[in-house]
Amino acid sequence: MTPVTGSSDADLEIGVIGGPMQHDDTIRLVDHDSAWPELFEREAARIRATLGPAALGVDHVGSTSVRGLAAKPIIDIVLTVVHSSDEAAYVPALEAAGYVLRAREPERFEHRLFNGPDTDVNLHVFSAGCSEIGRMLRFRDHLRVDEADRVLYERIKRDFAARRWRYVQDYADAKSDVIADIMTRAQPQR
Repeated sequence: MTPVTGSSDADLEIGVIGGPMQHDDTIRLVDHDSAWPELFEREAARIRATLGPAALGVDHVGSTSVRGLAAKPIIDIVLTVVHSSDEAAYVPALEAAGYVLRAREPERFEHRLFNGPDTDVNLHVFSAGCSEIGRMLRFRDHLRVDEADRVLYERIKRDFAARRWRYVQDYADAKSDVIADIMTRAQPQR
């Protein structure tokens, strides 16, 4: 089976440190693991201890943050800092704690992405007030309470996960339409 492609190599290289990693396989989803919230809490404590007051917010997001939802077994965390483009304020400390900077996306909310030191973690860093933080939290909170949308999202994820993807990002991008649909029903943060 030929891998599904969406992004070009050149598109993916922009912002990806060390270049894009080809996947050329299906996506591994697993049933919800009750250990995921504990793994998040451990990582959140490590991040807060590492950054102190520079960590304005540390939130568990993504499918591992939704009880009952199948997910790639990678803990997604949003770290809020004053200015994510001010890397001197947080990158050296995170790297000293073992986190590895994998992506720098100035055109996408000044997003930075780190991988965890000893746990499968995607640490997403955004600036305070960034609309993407609110969107991610709204999506998580909605899936936590809306069973129909949680079932819909899991069905789409499983369908796409069974396909071969050249890049994992292509799998993530393929879910955009269903996420946009679900977001029309998600209540704004108060």
